[in-house]
Amino acid sequence: MIDSKTRGILLFTKLSSENNLFLKFLTENDEILTGISFGGSTKKKKNIYQVGYFLNLNIKFKNSSFPKNISGELSKPFYYNIFIDKYKLHSLLSIISLLNLSIVEGQKITGIFDSTEKIINIISDQENWLVDYFLYLLNLLKLIGYEIDFSNKKSLNYLNLDTLQFDQKNSIKSIVFPHNLLNKSIKINFESVNSFFKIFEIILQNHHLNNMNLNIPSSYLKFKKLVLEFLSKK
Repeated sequence: MIDSKTRGILLFTKLSSENNLFLKFLTENDEILTGISFGGSTKKKKNIYQVGYFLNLNIKFKNSSFPKNISGELSKPFYYNIFIDKYKLHSLLSIISLLNLSIVEGQKITGIFDSTEKIINIISDQENWLVDYFLYLLNLLKLIGYEIDFSNKKSLNYLNLDTLQFDQKNSIKSIVFPHNLLNKSIKINFESVNSFFKIFEIILQNHHLNNMNLNIPSSYLKFKKLVLEFLSKK
């Protein structure tokens, strides 16, 4: 029996058999870890294994014929400030749902765990965090292979959604890119936020999820709806 320890964020759970849970984590090593928590759905343990929680993990591995045996205890960051704010809570769930679809087991994406922990701390601790959430989504695209290099392209208004290159002229495959929103130089408004959501969704769906026959997750869409409904009333 091989024992190891790591820290991870829980991306997905599923009841595998009576009282046992199948668990999927993104670990501090930037890799996906899956295994079984025996008795994980019991009253004593189920409050620990909640999607989005950070846990310190103990992994026991017998051989390739058996799933990894995972046990965990809660780790920082804790989520009191997130649980009492519906926008923060739905933003957290959207991040977890995107990670769950974007990374496959056996794939290592350097830096994705640290960037995720950083944005969750920002969402928890700060009042004005929405632009940081958008920047996290752009970094997620970069880490999975679809970089949008916007930092020095403020003079170019349009982003081609096929080539991911900027241009001064509009085309049928282009969309206005919200430079000022991401540079935090304007007040957040419906138009710029809606434009960002469209850009992110089209790139993620067409360039990445379509390759795996997957769709934009519902948790992300719920958060988007909340934000746009709020901004439409301002």
